[in-house]
Amino acid sequence: MNINLKKFVVIGNPIEHSLSPKLQNYWLKENKINGAYDKIKLQDNEIGSFIKDIKKQKIVGCNVTVPFKKKVIPFLDKLSPEAEQTQSVNTIIFDNGNLAGHNTDITGFEKAIKSLNFNMKSKKVLVLGAGGVVSSIVYALKNMHVSEIIISNRTRSKAENLKILFNNLKIVEWGNLPDFDVIINATSLGLNNEIINLDFSSARMNKLFYDVIYNPPETNFLKKGKELGHMIENGKKMFVYQASEAFKLWHQIEPEINSEIFKLLDND
Repeated sequence: MNINLKKFVVIGNPIEHSLSPKLQNYWLKENKINGAYDKIKLQDNEIGSFIKDIKKQKIVGCNVTVPFKKKVIPFLDKLSPEAEQTQSVNTIIFDNGNLAGHNTDITGFEKAIKSLNFNMKSKKVLVLGAGGVVSSIVYALKNMHVSEIIISNRTRSKAENLKILFNNLKIVEWGNLPDFDVIINATSLGLNNEIINLDFSSARMNKLFYDVIYNPPETNFLKKGKELGHMIENGKKMFVYQASEAFKLWHQIEPEINSEIFKLLDND
């Protein structure tokens, strides 16, 4: 048994679709780090005891995905300013005896948009959904100085809750499609081939349709955007960039992001 093997995991539910282990294990190998990264499906009532295992240092670092990004917070000792503001944690590190929650989704999203050479400044952005990752996207959009952020969620009260964290958000009823320059699907609709039951045909040309989902690479939402002649982008780059920020927090090494990485993920 490899006694010095550092253990890393991602927790979520569902978790089958996660490509995090593939990516993180590749970087561990490339950087000659004696570690292994795995995925674990948890139920709500298992989070507390699981996080105790990180405290005992059985696990060195942890990523958190849907639906636990907020639920892990009560079990942590401290939060980074970004995790505090968004009330969303996707990376847990052991920091001088404390468990610290970080949010690398914000940088992940910002870098992904930057790589598109798409200028978000003064754009009207419509976000579909109000769950796990939305507060991170709103935080990033505010950094990018968009002109307006509109949230539409199937359960309106969840969208209204985001107003507690951020001012100047506009909430619209699900089904209403206001004018937008960018539309972001941050719901889970599309993970299993679901269709978002909204009519996008009235959107004027050259909008950006962005989907946080990266597996499948082209959701029905993106197919529709493409059909209508808009620019489309899935969440793969955001996924890679947020993962590299997490890797950096754990190992103090910036992993290389190159075409190899994207090929590795495409082959799944």
